[in-house]
Amino acid sequence: MHFTEPVYRNPYWPTFPLLQITQGCTHNKCKFCTMYKDVDFNMQPLEWIEEDLKEISTVAPNAKTIQLLSANPLVLTYDKLAHIFKLIKKYLPKIEIMYTQGRVSDLKNKTVAQLKKLKELGMKEISLGVESGDDWTLTRINKGYNSKDILQQCHKLEEAGIDYWMTFLNGVAGKKHSKEHAINSAKIFNQCKPMLVGTGGLTLFPQTPLLEEAKKGDFDPLSEKDLLIELKTFVEHLICDCKFNTHHTSGINLTGPDFLRRKNDIILALEQQINNGDMETLSKIRKNKRTL
Repeated sequence: MHFTEPVYRNPYWPTFPLLQITQGCTHNKCKFCTMYKDVDFNMQPLEWIEEDLKEISTVAPNAKTIQLLSANPLVLTYDKLAHIFKLIKKYLPKIEIMYTQGRVSDLKNKTVAQLKKLKELGMKEISLGVESGDDWTLTRINKGYNSKDILQQCHKLEEAGIDYWMTFLNGVAGKKHSKEHAINSAKIFNQCKPMLVGTGGLTLFPQTPLLEEAKKGDFDPLSEKDLLIELKTFVEHLICDCKFNTHHTSGINLTGPDFLRRKNDIILALEQQINNGDMETLSKIRKNKRTL
């Protein structure tokens, strides 16, 4: 198999088999991330992809799902993706779902009609690293798109019938803009129809611009308690009928289906953590994190 380090796969999707179709990230400028800092973006050579599919077909010939890597393979043009998907079907004829991830901006080069065709080929569920729906925050962390882009591209997915995830990056706006980040993100998410909303708490990793800004006093990171308060604010304003997934912030398990049915219980659990949680332990867990 041909993999370019680092290898990131969504742990909530089936993690075998994996097929890398791109290397690195096209944007590679988000201020909180250095995952692909030293990896130039390239499409994986087609001969590598085909060699890997041949190998997968010998160990998992009846595979029904496959996860496509790396950071944002969704950026490839419709023609390139369709060709790769047809190769996958050739070697793994029982494949039903091809899971992939990407940036909101990756969808701009595809029409609704093309997205529908990609769904027919197997792209039925994707994950979007949205991070925020607040324009000030999106600009501050250099995401490369705005809230209007989020709405336009997510609505295209809905029209095409493709399920999608949206992520909220808890704490990425800093203290002064925390409330706006939470409330405005929920407002944008509420205008979309994600099958899952995922949240993760910001960790300031070495060599990230946000860490360097924090050292200079230009970024004011949230404390563990502040992260919980911001997450609670986001949850209070979120009205998506979706699955809900949270990690990296709360020490309790808030993940599960039927968010709206569980919303009050989630808020109560967060209030309990805010008032009685072991913030020192949460801080130690965050300091031990090494990657997104």
